[in-house]
Amino acid sequence: MVPPPLPGPLAHLAPMLDRYGYLAVGALIFLEDFGIPVPGETILIAASIYAGAGRLDIFAVAAIALVAAVIGDNVGYLIGRSGGRALVHRYGRFVLLNERRFGAAEEFFRRHGAPVITVARFIDGLRQLNGIVAGTTGMDWRRFLTFNAVGALLWVGLWTTVGYLAGANINAIYHELVRYQTYLFFAVLALVVLVAVRHVVRRRRSQPR
Repeated sequence: MVPPPLPGPLAHLAPMLDRYGYLAVGALIFLEDFGIPVPGETILIAASIYAGAGRLDIFAVAAIALVAAVIGDNVGYLIGRSGGRALVHRYGRFVLLNERRFGAAEEFFRRHGAPVITVARFIDGLRQLNGIVAGTTGMDWRRFLTFNAVGALLWVGLWTTVGYLAGANINAIYHELVRYQTYLFFAVLALVVLVAVRHVVRRRRSQPR
């Protein structure tokens, strides 16, 4: 079965998938997971859509993505553990990583502890930095490996399932999302405003009179 044309931001990955297939999936996810700004998550979704259309094997996509994600993060951990902030300061600008961004990620990890490694997998920016930050903050490697593997398993499972089920219907799904994107934007904006107002009200109530 010929895979459907990939819509929107996924379209530019079609030639790469057509030519390199599983190798492209493994390479981009591996590189993304220790800080290189490449579309690792995007190609995972695109490859899963191809699998849903019968062009790739979904189990192979999932297995390659999982292995690449875990190894990539462990390379990041090794970089952070051995070079730490010195490497970030010297070479960070080449991968769009500045001191301010890295410092914010470190603070976030220190505040929330090891379980954030699992959650970070789903957050763009933290996904690329979690291994490096875990290394620079001195997190125990076995503890990092456990939470990282759980996060990678959940992340791969989510996106391969979504992409595979979308399959040949991806264009219809994409057009519906574009059609209602304005409504989705205002709904998210309203939610953010509501949370902010609630936070301000609670803070004022907690202040001594």
